[in-house]
Amino acid sequence: MSSSASRWTARAARQRPHAHQREVCAVLFAFILMKWYGLSANLMSLGGLAIGIGMMADGAVVMVENVCRHLTEPPGKLKHAHAGKIETVLYAAKEVGRPIVFGIAIIIIVFLPLFTLEGFEGEMFSPLAFRISFALLGSLILSLTLVPMLCTLFLKQVPHERDVFHIRWLKQLYLVTLKPCVKYPWLVATVALLALGGAFSLVPRIGTEFLPALDEGSIAVQVFRIPSISLPQTLDLETRTEQILKQFPEVIDVVSETGRADIASDPEGVNKCDVIVTLKPREEWTTTKSKEELVEKMREALAVLPGGAVSFSQPIALRVDELVSGVKSAIGIKIFGDDLDVLKAKAEAVARVLGKVPGATDINVEKVSGLAYLEIEIDRDKIARYGINVADVQNVIEIAIGGKEASKVYEGLKVFGLAVRFPETARNDVAPIREILIPSPGGALIPLGQLAKVIVREGPAQISREMGQRRIVIECNVTGRDLGGFVAEAQEKIDAAVKLPPGYLITWGGQFENQQRAMKRFAIVVPITIAAIFLLLFSSFNSVKQAVLIILNIPFALIGGIIALVVGEFNLSVSASVGFIALFGVAVLNGVVMVSYFNELRREGMKVANAVIEGAVLRLRPVLITASVAALGLIPMLFATGPGSEIQKPLAAVVIGGLVSSTLLTLYLLPTLYKVFERDGLPAQVVHLPEPPSTQELV
Repeated sequence: MSSSASRWTARAARQRPHAHQREVCAVLFAFILMKWYGLSANLMSLGGLAIGIGMMADGAVVMVENVCRHLTEPPGKLKHAHAGKIETVLYAAKEVGRPIVFGIAIIIIVFLPLFTLEGFEGEMFSPLAFRISFALLGSLILSLTLVPMLCTLFLKQVPHERDVFHIRWLKQLYLVTLKPCVKYPWLVATVALLALGGAFSLVPRIGTEFLPALDEGSIAVQVFRIPSISLPQTLDLETRTEQILKQFPEVIDVVSETGRADIASDPEGVNKCDVIVTLKPREEWTTTKSKEELVEKMREALAVLPGGAVSFSQPIALRVDELVSGVKSAIGIKIFGDDLDVLKAKAEAVARVLGKVPGATDINVEKVSGLAYLEIEIDRDKIARYGINVADVQNVIEIAIGGKEASKVYEGLKVFGLAVRFPETARNDVAPIREILIPSPGGALIPLGQLAKVIVREGPAQISREMGQRRIVIECNVTGRDLGGFVAEAQEKIDAAVKLPPGYLITWGGQFENQQRAMKRFAIVVPITIAAIFLLLFSSFNSVKQAVLIILNIPFALIGGIIALVVGEFNLSVSASVGFIALFGVAVLNGVVMVSYFNELRREGMKVANAVIEGAVLRLRPVLITASVAALGLIPMLFATGPGSEIQKPLAAVVIGGLVSSTLLTLYLLPTLYKVFERDGLPAQVVHLPEPPSTQELV
């Protein structure tokens, strides 16, 4: 080796660590600009911000990695290796530009199901989908324009540049393990199918719910009493309720609300009370360490109060449930019909069955009766003997009980009507009412009790209507198990034990109704989205086999997500479903990048077997980086403990777990199946990249 060559090699060796540092700086600088570009779209959504952290860097990672690889290739490795740095950067950018465009477009299409959600779930997740989509669009533009320019500034053309130690070690390990997989493809496919079948066998162990319960740091207690209770009695019982709850050392203060305010936004009778209990931080609790145990102890303490039922919830959740479904509990069973007595009897039967289902708490039947009514039934035969008209009797009753204007009072320009009626002590007792004297035409005064039947009878407290029919609601909360499993068991037992007369209907509402609506929408839109992804892949590769090959990443990506739900003891909720949707995009992007490079190597004349091995090893680094960045962006969500973390954790667990399985299958199953599906020769779509322009032409 000549002395000049030795000096050049030594200089290149000294520049190695700096080259990798420049590569990292280029990615980070581009990523910061992308975050600034997409900040306006993501600022209002912490969930979208966390998901977008990984996804927005994918395009920049693929672009910078490919440019760095071309700049460090030894002379003669590629046909453009002797070109200048600008020509090499342009060539490398064009090489991965098409996969990046299609990959980001597929990720945006993946979020299509979130745009179609309705109701409360639509209000929560549709803005997230919009923000992520616009942020991804901004990152795509910057990946194709700004990132190549930054590469020309930060990176240097250093032939013979070697990877850092851990990347070299990973590539060697990957090469050793990939060759047997390519040699025995059906064995790899069988193992993957067994893993997929094993994951799906765990699905029955996963519960279902609408959204995980948020810990708001406070408790809302609803107290239901008999409709005929008086206001003084209600206030006395509410005072005792507050005293009992304040005995718990975890409680800061207790505030009660009875009846309705002047602005009747929440119209309730005096028999219904809302109690808001503010709690201390969790680390200061002494009675118990979990909120469920604290609620159970409060429920036991309030059981000593007579004539009331309680239901525990949280202030925000209580109002959201009421606004969404009209029910202030997790589950609302509605029975529709015409006869109030039949509705009440069937509702009580349903409540008895619910009480036998494990997990049912705070069961309460809507109070449609129990209010005292004064009933005066005039005996027409008796009043006829006295010559008294019905109107005369009704007029006296109206004046005595309801009151009637007898005169007017003038105060300056103000005029007030003066009404007369019996005092309250006489109106609230049946005996004085029976002694009301009714004048007869002959001048005799006959007591009302001799002319009519005056009794106090129980009547309806309220009559609720929905869908043009009368209805009654049975409210219920669920503790210790998932919502979907509870409803399935309860429906089976109620259908077997409670038979409704013809013309009567039972429906299930509350959070269960929201969950069913969201899952039905996903069942329709997700297959349409997968079909759209397939068409986009087909238009990109012009090959049905390669489009199917990449689509296969989607079901196999479910493996890690399902295992993460089981290990983390999470239920399948709308937030977990959003995690699966986000996972599909990342899985497809990695497949597009790898298959695109396989095709590129085949266009250069390489055989399929060699293209698979070399292409997979060269694409190991971008695949690992994109998956790692996406996973690292979600780790704060997985370990978050603040308000709202309950919704974020299932989403993060699904994406992180799915990334592990999809990355492994992208690295092993995808190259293996590619070798099985393809034959030697040019791929289906032939794209001849133009020769890079010279520096003089650029100038």
